[in-house]
Amino acid sequence: MPALTMPPTLGDLLKYELNASYCRETVTLKAGTSYALGSVLGRITASGKYRLSPAAQVVGDEGAEVASAVLTEAVDATAGDRTGLVIARGPAIVSRAALVFDASVDDAAKAAAKHAELSAAGIVPRDTA
Repeated sequence: MPALTMPPTLGDLLKYELNASYCRETVTLKAGTSYALGSVLGRITASGKYRLSPAAQVVGDEGAEVASAVLTEAVDATAGDRTGLVIARGPAIVSRAALVFDASVDDAAKAAAKHAELSAAGIVPRDTA
C-alpha cells in the first residue's frame, strides 16, 4: 500500500493566536520564489513588500533582514508579486519546527536571531504550545 504524505497545515504552525482579526494582515509577497506555509518574512522598507527574511541585509531589499511576519499559507510567487495572509503581530505562538527560513539562515545562531525578532513582534516560536 502506498504511503500518503500530507502537506503541513495551519494547525501544524499556529498554536495560539489572541484574535485573527488583530494578528493577521494581507501583504504583498515579492516575486521570484514559492513561499511555503510558515515562511519567516521581513518587510522591504522601500516597497513595503515582504520576502523571506535573510540573515543579513541584501542590497535592494533593505529592511527585510528583520523578521516581522510568518506566512499562514503556501503562495507561489515565482511569476509575479502575490498577496498572502501573515501573522503580523501577537500575541501569537507558532511552532518552532514549522518555521521555514531563507537559505542564508543556515545555523542555530541565525535561527535563534530570527526567533528573537519574531518574539519582539509578539510572535513567539515554541517547541510546544
